[in-house]
Amino acid sequence: MAKLAVVALGGNALQRDYQKGTIEEQEQNTFDTLENLVFLLKDGYNLVITHGNGPQVGDILLKNDAGESSYNIPQMPLDICVAGTQGEIGYMIERILYNVLGKHGIAKNIISLICQVKVNHQGAAFINPSKRIGRMYPGDTAEKLSKTKGWIFKEEQKTSGGYRRVVPSPEPVEIMNTEIIRQLVEQGNIVITAGGGGIPVYMDENNDLRPVEAVIDKDIASALLAATISADEFYILTDVPYIFLNYKQTNQQIAEFLDYKDAVRYLEMGMFGEGNMKPKVEAALSFLKHGGSKSIITEAAKLADKRYGSKITMHYNAGDVRHTDNYGNA
Repeated sequence: MAKLAVVALGGNALQRDYQKGTIEEQEQNTFDTLENLVFLLKDGYNLVITHGNGPQVGDILLKNDAGESSYNIPQMPLDICVAGTQGEIGYMIERILYNVLGKHGIAKNIISLICQVKVNHQGAAFINPSKRIGRMYPGDTAEKLSKTKGWIFKEEQKTSGGYRRVVPSPEPVEIMNTEIIRQLVEQGNIVITAGGGGIPVYMDENNDLRPVEAVIDKDIASALLAATISADEFYILTDVPYIFLNYKQTNQQIAEFLDYKDAVRYLEMGMFGEGNMKPKVEAALSFLKHGGSKSIITEAAKLADKRYGSKITMHYNAGDVRHTDNYGNA
């Protein structure tokens, strides 16, 4: 049976920080990223693609604000906004991937699935919401919105006098429709799903699905999906070619090979940034803990070059060149 890889595309796979986010820019970025996945298909892998949605859902929230204030158009809740980005980004990836595969003479069916993800809607993440979303507001506007809409705001530390809405980021418990995803993949189809971490939902006392005003971490949800459908490898694509120890410090080092135990130790030491590499390493470890064989964290443009990328496994494999860290450990 063909090996199965789940590839989580980071936000920069679609839109760079320095770009305006025009459709032309996003399409070119998507094409360039998807070109780097072709080698997996040529190597005989089945493929599931997940993706982020940060810039896109932020734009929708801005349009929400503008529509309500200027044209009295009711705002849509966060779950609807996430669902909307799943549709638009899934369509773009699906169409462009079709063209990429055609260029390489590969015939594959591609399908995008809107994905709901069950979460614990009363967990610790709801006590102190921390995930920043949407635009930045001045203090008086944030206070007004907090009173009228019940939104929670936190001050942006990187700016002066600005506040952004924060929502819970609960841990995913169950990816819905995984049996359908598994069947589609086993038949050789490419599936695009779990966009933006999935739409957070929960089961109420009547066993009905209800939405949650929250945002799920895309990499953590992707890891759960990968483990649930028994993927062999889990790829997290980001904007750096490796995991770095002591990142951007004078003693920075590449960690090309890590086993589970060392990766956990580095997490506990605070080696990885809270808002960037830490959740990616946590997602990689979650996949391994639930039966996966290998997680790879790397830059999209370096994916096909085996010299790049940090490979995390439960145990070091024969031939792995172990790095030496700055704490006297081999």
